[in-house]
Amino acid sequence: MLKLYGYWRSSAAYRVRIALNLKELDAEQISVHLVKNGGEQHQSDYALMNPQELVPTLIDTDDQGKEFVLSQSMAILEYLDERYPESKLIPSDVQSKALMRSLAFAIACEVHPLNNLKVLQYLASELAITDEAKTAWYHHWIHEGFSAFEKQLEKHAGRFCFGDSITVVDLCLIPQVYNAHRFKVDLSAYPNILRITENCNQLDAFIQAMPENQFDAV
Repeated sequence: MLKLYGYWRSSAAYRVRIALNLKELDAEQISVHLVKNGGEQHQSDYALMNPQELVPTLIDTDDQGKEFVLSQSMAILEYLDERYPESKLIPSDVQSKALMRSLAFAIACEVHPLNNLKVLQYLASELAITDEAKTAWYHHWIHEGFSAFEKQLEKHAGRFCFGDSITVVDLCLIPQVYNAHRFKVDLSAYPNILRITENCNQLDAFIQAMPENQFDAV
């Protein structure tokens, strides 16, 4: 039995939802509202389970009732791909796996952390920057990251980010593109990113994982 603690707008939880859908895995979805009541991720019961006070958190319970608790979306994606190997998302050979991870980390480790909710909240609350300056910050880091990523796609992409099969790279890219559109970033300079996004978002697994299609979307 799987449980996923997430939030409809969380990019990291979005990645995991796509993976669950692609693998046709049923998981109980539990909402952790990142804004309401000061952020439910900071409540003691959740913080005990996930000391980083972030989403997502995955719980996998075996037939004997033993729970395995895992945080960090990239670790969760690798766990799901090894534990439930149907519809593989990670290549098997060493070099392809390393290249795929390099592309995925370019989004997950370079672009996303600078634009996630807690960073934007800190900029506004602790540094007291204006909404205009916060938007400029967001746009800057998206363009810097996507400009480099677009060049990498010229070498590695097929129908999807890494050849013609869906990989973890696509699961990292699509939520970041979603958020870029939300913040009205002009992505016209990135035709490969837009083409791959269109290809992914025609698939049911991606459509069902979209933020607006979640039960806690408001």
